[in-house]
Amino acid sequence: MPEYKAKILLVEDDPTLSYVVKDSLSNNGYDVVHCPDGESAWQQFMKHNFDICLLDVMLPKKDGMALANQIRQKNESIPILLLTSKTMDDDKIAGFRSGADDYITKPFNMQELLLRLEVFLKRTRKKEDDTPGEFKIGDLDFDFSNLVLKNDKVQYQLTQREADLIKYLCQNANRVLKRDEILLNVWGKEDYFLGRSMDVFITKVRKYIKGQEGVELQTIHGIGFKFVYNPS
Repeated sequence: MPEYKAKILLVEDDPTLSYVVKDSLSNNGYDVVHCPDGESAWQQFMKHNFDICLLDVMLPKKDGMALANQIRQKNESIPILLLTSKTMDDDKIAGFRSGADDYITKPFNMQELLLRLEVFLKRTRKKEDDTPGEFKIGDLDFDFSNLVLKNDKVQYQLTQREADLIKYLCQNANRVLKRDEILLNVWGKEDYFLGRSMDVFITKVRKYIKGQEGVELQTIHGIGFKFVYNPS
């Protein structure tokens, strides 16, 4: 059971599936707002403060990709999970590019969905852990708790996934990290499409740290990556 009544935006046009998912989430202590199309979902998003968004990809009026992108432009940190079918492989990659944090493939087990949601909600609650949440990356200050990477000239408001990745890289600076190691520790599992997602996020991190003296995110071909910098 969730520790508090987190508010979920569920966007799904299939009436049977949406009923089952909403009923299960409600029974597990979540406050669920269901919308059958992307346009009404956007209107609801602007009216309420949601903790997480669960979006079907194929939606009437506004598809899940466009909605994810719109939500991400408005809110940099809210977790966005896509509901995809097994035949929509390209959409999974496009979804990550539009701002989604993860996906779950239809048909799915409700227990898996509940666990995925709780993982993201635990992260966004910013529970204390035993590792520092602030790092110096070149002349950039990285504040994990507030999802911010900044100096006196720029400020990047990170998504939760971007912050998770940067924190893991900082904690494991100057050593070679295998791809599957990063996936398991940041994404929680390893598969082909999450690997493609990781590449998208690696590109984003490189953009953020570009020009920072003594800082480099190297690709170790056939193995993974190495985040070279001297933490302070």
